Amino acid sequence: MDGRTDFDRLRVWRDEAVARALSWYRAVATDRRPAKFRIAATIPVDIAPEGAEEAALWPVLERATPAFLERWRAIREEGVDLGPRVAPSLLDLCHALATRMLARCTFCRWECGIDRTRPGRPGACRLAAESRVACAFPHLGEELVFRGLRGSGTIFFTSCNMRCAFCQNGDISTDRDNGEPVDDEDLATLVWLLRRRGCHNINFVGGEPAVHLHRITGAIALLAAGFVPGDRGEALRRRRIFDPVTPPPDRPVGLYAGGFNAPVLWNSNMYLGEPVMRLLRILVDVWLPDFKFGPGRCAVTLARTPRYFETVTGCLELLAEWEEDVLVRHLVMPNHVDCCTGPVLEWLARHLPAAPVNIMDQYRPDMFADPGSPHFLERYRGIARRPGARELDAARARARKLGLHFEEVTFERRTRPG
Repeated sequence: MDGRTDFDRLRVWRDEAVARALSWYRAVATDRRPAKFRIAATIPVDIAPEGAEEAALWPVLERATPAFLERWRAIREEGVDLGPRVAPSLLDLCHALATRMLARCTFCRWECGIDRTRPGRPGACRLAAESRVACAFPHLGEELVFRGLRGSGTIFFTSCNMRCAFCQNGDISTDRDNGEPVDDEDLATLVWLLRRRGCHNINFVGGEPAVHLHRITGAIALLAAGFVPGDRGEALRRRRIFDPVTPPPDRPVGLYAGGFNAPVLWNSNMYLGEPVMRLLRILVDVWLPDFKFGPGRCAVTLARTPRYFETVTGCLELLAEWEEDVLVRHLVMPNHVDCCTGPVLEWLARHLPAAPVNIMDQYRPDMFADPGSPHFLERYRGIARRPGARELDAARARARKLGLHFEEVTFERRTRPG
């Protein structure tokens, strides 16, 4: 035997560009390396986060991040030992910061400043402090690098910070009361169950996961501290949140150095500010940004989202600077190849040339763009159809000319996955 797992034998890893771009994620998914949150739990901080004000915590994050990055590098490149968990740790600090940020919410680029801890005070995301999960299951519809053979452990949060008129998850993104409320232990249970049942990653999505960052950091901190769910999983099944779908694996997964291990996949619209990106850098193993709109007014007219292009590109520039594992999604929309697809692909070719790009043809009119819906609005007539063959061919030709690595992840469903 060569020591490789079935996940390692997936055809997609034969593509050198994909294998290079997602090497850290692959190592964590196969439990050869610890997830970043496990590393963060070994980095001490020189403050007790529980009682500290937010303003006092950010300088500590800045001081502790270099130590985290050095240990991450040594583990990644030299295979050094993880080291013992400490308290208070950088992971504890991240959770404390997310909790403080909720009281003057700056989780996303709206930076609404609403105190979401107060009842009746929702932020731009329409949420107060409560987090709801619509469903959690091994997702077999993601890219092959994420779904693998046993699925991506996907947790769908409700609500969103964008207002895409065509959203295909509209029941989740527009209805903040969809799903079931979860606390930190519920969410930790979902993460634990999905990973231990063989999912290759934990895929936080929505809606938009960033607006639930306080809950996500709380769950991750519990898991790093040795949380085991007990009979909570059965309660979540009865509440119809968790659907295991697949049987347990033949061999244990999700363990590294005796503790729980899972790569965190950040499946996001990336309408985020720099402070939350600095915090996520400590927690996220692989990024799945959605980059839809060009630099014109399309994001405003189709998603009621100002400053979109500069915000998303700002976040992606940080990922490039930090040399993070990234796979970018771009959805080709009808009548938007010239104004959106072209500028997006050109920007990626200049700034993230090594990142795999999925040029998606899955657009279909939904919500206010669906002519068959009672909610249809005439102003969205231009996107009230699927993209045509000429539009899709033009998008792919542009990507090919720019030298982007898109063919393996875009066309992988046309051939066998193994």
